[in-house]
Amino acid sequence: MPIPRGVFLLTLATTILGSSSLLSADEPVGIDPLDAAIPNDALKLAFKNDAPLIFVARGTNAAEWEKLPKYWNEGTEEVLDPSTGQKVTRRVVKIKVPLGLASAPPIPSSNPMTVAKWELGKRLYYDKTLSTNGRVACATCHAPEKGFTDQRKTSLGINEALGGINSPTVINSAYNALQFWDGRAQLLEDQAQGPVGNPSEMFGGKGDPWEEAILRLRANADYTKWFQKIFGHLPTRDAAAKAIATYERTVLSGNSIYDRADVAMRKRVKEEETGKYELTAADFTAVVKDAFTAQDTDALKALVLDPAKDATKSEAVGKSLVNGRNLFFNKARCTSCHTGDNFTDNQFHNLGVGAKDGHLPKIEAGRYAAMPTGQKDHLLMGAFKTPGLRSLMTTAPYLHSGEEKTLEAVVDFYDRGGNVNEFLDIKMRDVAAEEAYLKHPDDKSPKPFLTRGGRPIIPFKLNLTATEKADLVLFMKALQGDAIDPLVADPAMFPTTK
Repeated sequence: MPIPRGVFLLTLATTILGSSSLLSADEPVGIDPLDAAIPNDALKLAFKNDAPLIFVARGTNAAEWEKLPKYWNEGTEEVLDPSTGQKVTRRVVKIKVPLGLASAPPIPSSNPMTVAKWELGKRLYYDKTLSTNGRVACATCHAPEKGFTDQRKTSLGINEALGGINSPTVINSAYNALQFWDGRAQLLEDQAQGPVGNPSEMFGGKGDPWEEAILRLRANADYTKWFQKIFGHLPTRDAAAKAIATYERTVLSGNSIYDRADVAMRKRVKEEETGKYELTAADFTAVVKDAFTAQDTDALKALVLDPAKDATKSEAVGKSLVNGRNLFFNKARCTSCHTGDNFTDNQFHNLGVGAKDGHLPKIEAGRYAAMPTGQKDHLLMGAFKTPGLRSLMTTAPYLHSGEEKTLEAVVDFYDRGGNVNEFLDIKMRDVAAEEAYLKHPDDKSPKPFLTRGGRPIIPFKLNLTATEKADLVLFMKALQGDAIDPLVADPAMFPTTK
């Protein structure tokens, strides 16, 4: 009689570890111990040695935020040990959330942030052990030197397999309401599990991808030690996902020229006592000049300015930026979808990407395909998640298809109203023109695209001038934030303690 696969894998893991059993009487019934396990507190770090990782945001704690000198801030705190009731002094790390991101990233109660867990997650993120052939890591398609993307139209995964969609950036993904372009995952903990099991990304075998990945981790003495210290048990899928998500939550960028101009404006209005909180060209000019003085190469190059030669252009750039900002919030209608600190409504919209002759191919079903049976909404056919607009200069190409190489091309795409199709989002349509057609369908004007039910679909054209397009693009470039902190972005760098 053949040995069931689950028993075989457990036997293999037991052999690897030299242990008599991976199961205990306390293991919950029906839970694969390779997926999840109940912690043994005796194996975990003592409370006083387990350093919490805490986000501090300007919008919720400005006083403390101002005091923090850098992104990663080591300190200590006095707290009560819940197991003993005794006061202890322990290490604490405070993350200074970048300017422009007013609130801290949400953290699920099931996965509190600690420094040790972050270190484990960082190791896993850059380790190719999770892939079947040991050649692909999370960082392969989400590389820090490429804006935590791969800067390809579509990704190249395991065994040179070509993916079907553009790799979204990890930067500020902690703020996403849903993960992946089609929203099929809710939390980063869910998202972290996807690539390991994807045959186009990290899995090239025939068995259960996560079972095999966890067995590889359990065969590594260092990982075994780290998981036991942090989670109180051997490596599991649940714990690995939590660790990777903990690391990804710290991939944050802000402090763009736009953010700085907003701060300058608020300071000016407070001093003038006008109560008129409105960005002006002078506000942008002031922070651009400050960037030249500080030789802020990243911010200046994002605006296509030479730090050594272009200081005299500050005022002209300021005028262009305020015009671009006004277009973004008004005529160009960008804020129909790109809102909030991360410039996304976290919703799904059909822009007609991939549509040909008014029809969408099956691979462009988007959010509709990802919705559970019984909850599918046909209005979300071909709809994909609104991406945030920070770090655009390092995350090209654009759109979920990666088909637009430049921001100028993206603006042209929106200027024509996207690509017509039966499910084009209402925010992309010229509703007034559609209503006029319904009233006078025999007019000699060009016939609109008609749905199967005869409803007209007419894209809304922005009719931006060449100058307006250039100013709008420059404003989007002004959303480029600081480079990700080296402690986060450098695979070899880990915090040191005295």
